[in-house]
Amino acid sequence: MKNVLISGASIGGPALAYWLRRYGFGVTVVEVAPGPRAGGQAIDVRGPALEVAERMGVLDRIREQRVEMRGMSMVDGDGNELYRSEEYTISGGDLSSPDVEILRDDLSRILADAAGDGVEYLYGDSIAGLEQGDDGVRVIFHSGLIRTFDLVVGADGAHSATRRLVFGPEKDYLTHLGTYLSVWTAPNFLGLDRWQVFHQMPGSSWGGGVMSVRGNEEVRVYMGFESERPIEYDHRDTAAQKKIMADALAGGGWVLPELLETMWAAPDFHFDSMAQVHMDSWSKGRVVLLGDAGYCGSPLSGQGTSMAIVGAYVLAGELKAAAGDHRAAFANYEKELRGYVAANQELALTNKARVDAQRNAEMGAETEAIGFQDFGEIVGSFTVRDY
Repeated sequence: MKNVLISGASIGGPALAYWLRRYGFGVTVVEVAPGPRAGGQAIDVRGPALEVAERMGVLDRIREQRVEMRGMSMVDGDGNELYRSEEYTISGGDLSSPDVEILRDDLSRILADAAGDGVEYLYGDSIAGLEQGDDGVRVIFHSGLIRTFDLVVGADGAHSATRRLVFGPEKDYLTHLGTYLSVWTAPNFLGLDRWQVFHQMPGSSWGGGVMSVRGNEEVRVYMGFESERPIEYDHRDTAAQKKIMADALAGGGWVLPELLETMWAAPDFHFDSMAQVHMDSWSKGRVVLLGDAGYCGSPLSGQGTSMAIVGAYVLAGELKAAAGDHRAAFANYEKELRGYVAANQELALTNKARVDAQRNAEMGAETEAIGFQDFGEIVGSFTVRDY
């Protein structure tokens, strides 16, 4: 039995753990957070990812936990409604589609539960060093622990430490798309009922908005701003990130000032750039990348979650099919997924151009284009194989 270390316990990591355990691999997951991460944006499970979830036996539970939206509004700086839809939302698109919108932390918990008790979790730790040999990978953890694994999978996000340690610096692979986004949880002081409200700041493609969640008891706040050049900041310094967001949206209309006030005490604040990851190869030796670590599409694609779930299924399936021969499995994993990934990354760029086109447009019918992607061709372009 081969032993696999997975770095990252968000979406791709637990999904991969499920399939590897099912195929008889030993699985350890290391996660830098002290426990399962709370918070995060509403994410979407689409197309082939729905089929993978059904094969995992978790699709019904995912649907039970879905974010049920009735619709959305766009408002001006005084809170006057400029546009309203009960057919689409900015976060999830077409409400009549079979896609499932769910909070990131809810989906992560469902996938981890599915993986079962046979998975070893190392919370509050991370990989400090990797030494590859003919028989395995010697892993040095920041805690001082040293273990050897047959394979290592980096499922640790767009700022992957695994990628940096094995493939080189982030700047070689990360492409900034000109926007920063933050998400956090706040009280539902607007009294929203399964509804989203967004305000686009004058002269900008971005601004802020909220969507009611958890039985309307709270909202997830979304705020974004444009910056053509990457901003230098410490990814571990949450206080500094909050100040960046507060400074960028200072003077905003509607209830943006009140929403920013809730940010300071939010324990689940998340801040990052809209970015993509492009790599010539997703593997080197016994180390392979999964999801955002290897092929981040950015939130503009609306497909990051689905790519991680599908990628996990394919990677585990190819390892099974190759009887654990990682060279053959990693090559087939890339061959199987490259076209699907490329199409989704291109979709993000198309959506960025669509949003940018609104920057100086008047609110009205044109606003309907923002965020309302047609995923039909993309989600239908990948066939889920049997392994």
